[in-house]
Amino acid sequence: MQTRSLGNSLNISAIGLGCMGMTFSYGTPPGRNEMIALLRAAVERGVTFFDTAEVYGPFNNEELVGEALAPFKGRVAIATKFGFQLDPNGGPKWVGLNSTPDRIKQAADGSLKRLRVDALDLLYQHRVDPNVPIEDVAGAVKGLVDEGKVRHFGLSEAGVEAIRRAHAVQPLTALQSEYSLWWREPEAEILPVLEELGIGFVPFSPLGKGFLTGKIDENTQFDSTDFRNTVPRFSPEARKANQALVDLIGRFAAQKQATPAQVALAWVLAQKPWIVPIPGTTKLHRLEENIGGADVELTADDLRELDELTKQIDVQGARYSEGAQKMINR
Repeated sequence: MQTRSLGNSLNISAIGLGCMGMTFSYGTPPGRNEMIALLRAAVERGVTFFDTAEVYGPFNNEELVGEALAPFKGRVAIATKFGFQLDPNGGPKWVGLNSTPDRIKQAADGSLKRLRVDALDLLYQHRVDPNVPIEDVAGAVKGLVDEGKVRHFGLSEAGVEAIRRAHAVQPLTALQSEYSLWWREPEAEILPVLEELGIGFVPFSPLGKGFLTGKIDENTQFDSTDFRNTVPRFSPEARKANQALVDLIGRFAAQKQATPAQVALAWVLAQKPWIVPIPGTTKLHRLEENIGGADVELTADDLRELDELTKQIDVQGARYSEGAQKMINR
């Protein structure tokens, strides 16, 4: 596995592993032992960067990742996130945003225990909290860095202003946001600012929440607990319209003797040397397929061709439900 650097200081595998779906969000998850085995198989295949969050579950995703990766302490980097207010009655849902300094410290201490680590390799604010100045958030994380509890600071789905203001207080190592061949919004403003400030970029959903693999069509039935049921971009009508994009990628992939997923990941990797995508999966053969995306070489002509092909398609459907969209501050 090739390696890359986020923020010129966090050296990790060129492709990471998003762990959310192992316990949460994409339907009924597989068994715990199966996911522990998958996480360890990822390490054996060269993956050294793993992404989780307090709110995934909540808590049980971090617990799973912590147990699975405990034997590899010092060999892997784990990113986690704070920023949601969890149900005070102990329920399984979050009830809003909360990035007050006290809440950040509480979340970090909980993550340290569940992940079984002495310091959090990368701690993101999961969503910008409009009720807490970003300087206060960055200051709280700076305090955790000074204490040795956190090594690197990041933001998720933050806009340009929040990035600049936070970075001025505690340098950011990475921004995590959605980015793929069917969601290219970060190119306009976000990527130039990250390049200017020396901040790495970690795209989540680089495979379009599975759609760019070519394994989903208008007739696909999702599990009743799969959050894609609430996403406008995954309505049957949108999937039917967006199939044209996947067909184009599929034909291009065939020419490269690769899969559509591998081409989609290779395209993300080719955009900047400081980009590390984190595709998620619960299947070993998909993990191996995704890792293979790092070996697909796209020439300048290939990239121009992909740009020209994909610009022909006007992707249909919003990427989040209306309620979820309100959590994203641009």
